[in-house]
Amino acid sequence: MSFGQGGPSWGPGGTGTPDWAALAEASAARARRKRWLMIGGGALATAVVAAIVATAVISTDGSGGASGKNASELPSATALPSETAQPEPSFSSVAPAPPPDPKDYISDVRKDRAPVTVDAFFPGRRLTMGDRVYSKGATHRTEKCATTTQGALGSILTKNGCDQVIRATYARNGVAVTVGLAVFETEAQAKKAAQEASGGLASLSGSGVPTFCRGGAVCRRTANSYGRYAYFTVGGFTSGKNVTRSDGNVFAVGDDLTDFTFRQIRRRGEVQASQAATAPTT
Repeated sequence: MSFGQGGPSWGPGGTGTPDWAALAEASAARARRKRWLMIGGGALATAVVAAIVATAVISTDGSGGASGKNASELPSATALPSETAQPEPSFSSVAPAPPPDPKDYISDVRKDRAPVTVDAFFPGRRLTMGDRVYSKGATHRTEKCATTTQGALGSILTKNGCDQVIRATYARNGVAVTVGLAVFETEAQAKKAAQEASGGLASLSGSGVPTFCRGGAVCRRTANSYGRYAYFTVGGFTSGKNVTRSDGNVFAVGDDLTDFTFRQIRRRGEVQASQAATAPTT
């Protein structure tokens, strides 16, 4: 096929068929030249940056640098201080003593040194437990422990080494309860007396509370101990009526008095333990 004179000719013979091999070689040559130009340009840029950095280093090293200070003015590693005048903190390897146990101070007469009085355990003229208010009646303290009991309890207290008994009576809505606190030298004595309890505490009337739980009336009795104290209650109706298991009001009053007495003993230990913890050492 021919386009006449002046038309394109592909190849040395002018036959009109392109020389594909020659075209490919020419394209590859152009690509190589472009790649070498890019590499050369990158190297040149790197050299320029290096020159700028070197110039900046030289400038700051001189007296006319931007910072106005010589790098040689910085202290050498050997000139830096290695020690401080401040003392290093020290820590004791001895663990602090644990706080005193309040029960320790009410379990042995040698530690339980606070006065034992009626007011120390049963203060005020009335007792409030939640929304229940009890009027306090008569109180009594004696070292003749057996005289405060009925039945076999007196001999049990004496046998276990009872030192004294404190009693107080509280009343509310026709129900009265006497609580008695028997004091011993050791926790073991008090616990044994409570465990062996038989018979019971004698009720204490007076100061507005009539006689109750006497003359064969059926009443509720309890026995407990904490530390070197054994505590007992006797409760019933001031009318002389017998107490039955369905008389929840009698049980409630007795439980309140038992709980209150335990708290008072516990508080006694807490106060003495706190005093021992804050006392200056010698």
